[in-house]
Amino acid sequence: MQRVESRTKERDNSGQDRLTELARSQAKVTEVYHERCTKAVQRYLDAVKAAGEPLRDGSVRSASPLDFWRDASAYWLDYTQRSILFWDTLRQRGNNWIEHEKAGKPPLLDFDWEMVADARTFEHPVNYALVQIIPPAGIKTDPELRPYVIIDPRAGHGPGIGGFKQESQVGVALKAGHPVYCVIFFPEPMPGQTLADVSRAEAKFLRIVGERHPKTRKPVLFGNCQGGWASMLVGAVEPDLVGPIVINGAPMSYWAGNDGENPMRYAGGMLGGLWPALLASDLGAGKFDGANLVENFEYLNPANTYFDKYYTLFSKIDTEPERFLEFERWWGGFFLMNRQEIKWIVENLFVGNNLAAGDAEWSEGRAFDLRAIKSPIILFASLGDNITPPQQAFNWVADLYPTTEALKANGQVIVGLMHKSVGHLGIFVSGAVAKREYTQIADLIEYIEHLPPGLYRMQVEEQKANGSVRYDVLLTEMPVEDLQVLQKYSRNDEMPFAAVEKTSEALASAYETFVHPFVAPLVTPAAAGLIRAFNPQRAQRWAVSDLNPFLWPLKGMADMAKANRAPRDNDGPMVAMERWTATITSASWDLYRDLRDAAVENTFFRTYGPAGISMAAEEKEAVAEEPIDVRNAPLVKEALAHIEEGDRTEAMVRAVLLLMKAGTGRRRLSTLKRAREVISRDLGLLDMTTEAARAIIHEQSFIVDFEPVKALTALPKLLRTSADRHRLLNMLDHLESRIVANDKQVTLIGEIRRLLSEDGTGDKTGGRAKAEPITVTLVEHQAEGRPGAAAKTAKHGATRRSSDTRRTRASS
Repeated sequence: MQRVESRTKERDNSGQDRLTELARSQAKVTEVYHERCTKAVQRYLDAVKAAGEPLRDGSVRSASPLDFWRDASAYWLDYTQRSILFWDTLRQRGNNWIEHEKAGKPPLLDFDWEMVADARTFEHPVNYALVQIIPPAGIKTDPELRPYVIIDPRAGHGPGIGGFKQESQVGVALKAGHPVYCVIFFPEPMPGQTLADVSRAEAKFLRIVGERHPKTRKPVLFGNCQGGWASMLVGAVEPDLVGPIVINGAPMSYWAGNDGENPMRYAGGMLGGLWPALLASDLGAGKFDGANLVENFEYLNPANTYFDKYYTLFSKIDTEPERFLEFERWWGGFFLMNRQEIKWIVENLFVGNNLAAGDAEWSEGRAFDLRAIKSPIILFASLGDNITPPQQAFNWVADLYPTTEALKANGQVIVGLMHKSVGHLGIFVSGAVAKREYTQIADLIEYIEHLPPGLYRMQVEEQKANGSVRYDVLLTEMPVEDLQVLQKYSRNDEMPFAAVEKTSEALASAYETFVHPFVAPLVTPAAAGLIRAFNPQRAQRWAVSDLNPFLWPLKGMADMAKANRAPRDNDGPMVAMERWTATITSASWDLYRDLRDAAVENTFFRTYGPAGISMAAEEKEAVAEEPIDVRNAPLVKEALAHIEEGDRTEAMVRAVLLLMKAGTGRRRLSTLKRAREVISRDLGLLDMTTEAARAIIHEQSFIVDFEPVKALTALPKLLRTSADRHRLLNMLDHLESRIVANDKQVTLIGEIRRLLSEDGTGDKTGGRAKAEPITVTLVEHQAEGRPGAAAKTAKHGATRRSSDTRRTRASS
């Protein structure tokens, strides 16, 4: 009886706790909504006030009526000419779109290329191909340098963003002498193709590249946006084919983000999950129109979509059309997906967030396991990116590896680079980003495979001298736990997304049962083509083109306007009024966006928050904490069993890692270069294969991280001869003379010398010094409790399936 009463009391207390948490969360939602609305209105009022400052200027007020008349006459002539040229530019955009469609929407690379492999002919055909970039005149590539393979996003647009201009990812790699390949795709998917087939094809591309460059190291894989997680899937399915992976602006953890900053993450919940994508596919006769994804991007910034980009063109009509038309050619190229492809993407990524959890199946019972990736990974994101915010780019690391020790135990090297302001598209197309960030990434790649496992923050430092700019890279080792700083509320705001996932499953099941059987047979391919043609994204282009007979006189009028272009006074009162109108219009759109996003966010948390809190509480009760000792990880356990085994190379690598551990955790790329020049011959790593060198570095890093004292005291046993010991001591002398060591490192070098000294202290028993005990700084950021132990809990408040068992990873 007492047990029953106790359980009843526990249930009552649990229910009371849930109600308390629900009330607290709903109060917070209300507070955030009120705060967002207040700030939105204040931003609008500030913009209106700032816009009116030029009109209140004395020069405008003091103008005479005659001056106003002259300015107005010149302005309206200029306005008329700009209007004609503006609409003619839109006409050219429409013509370019039609020509691009007729040409089959080829990749918009600013480089010549040649086809290497067409996956439409593979056993499992997909609409992908591998092309090699032909270096432009004046640039030579070395076939013995490791090749670069760039995968562009298939997220509504066509391929080519990685080589959209000369100063791009392609351009940076070519200038460094590397052969460059691009994975392109065609507008129409092959019948029945799946994302698993795409991953197999991309893996085959990597195998082909490896065969074309047999003397080089494994190819570098660059993935942009959707191409980023596609690159990670390839690395998980075929880890032995891939070199370093660089993923740029790639969403990997879709539930992540912050309130007031990342509205796109709520789209799945507000639309009801998967079923709208299924309906769109059925209305496309089994094909999903990429124009729908482009509309989602444009939804984020209505001011730019409906006004700013067009006003920029109008106000700079003499200089802007070329840039506008170049970008619109890519932006208006819409590609299709199969129904199964978009279903997998929405179900496993947008709504399910299954990739980081290891639940994203690529075939029955077999899931992609990102922990299978062996290659170093570089993550590049930006604080100015509202499509793939940094949280979505980085949080998957903490989902996979709850502690730093867990990441190291898997032998993983991850480097994170954060830009302060560039937007999503700027990550891929900005010339400034290519010159600064991508050039340094390409430089770092040559050294990243010799880094010990860990998470590193990458910073690009700029040094100006004598009118020139030099860059250096600073790597700072950081704990995985520090990734929490990116997220508000300790990621508890991800709880409602689990409820979204369940809702999506129910609605999708209902749609497949009751709607799909009736809609799908009604839509023929011809009807689907007609529906796509009248999609607003396409209609706004072909309607303003030479297909429209009412616009035929426009070209002649534009030629006349160019021939008689009238100058204007950019400081006159009429131009000031135009700018005021434009600023108010843009600010009004921004006010609408801010109030809309605040309302959507408020509705989302009020709709799904209660269920999310309840599900998280049940998950917490159902899943008991299961302590995991990372020392029992296979790689770590094997390494620790061989602390006293090895040869001179292992001993030298261990000594270098001990010195790095005694340092500040900060490493400059320029210093790494100097150090490699000094000790590369002594270590002998450069003469080995990348895999062999990495295996030695990883094994010794496990030993140094988990047993630093034993690692140091065992050095004499690895150096069995006097010549080996002198070789290590000479290497330390070289390092000490070229690298500025701190006090701990100087002390450690002295301890190593005493350990290896055969006659320095008169000790003849193996060279051990009797002066003072050996001291080494132990592993930092150790998990609480016993060393190396971590509690395995539900991921950061986000409810997952009750079982955390991993499915079998796909074999190669």
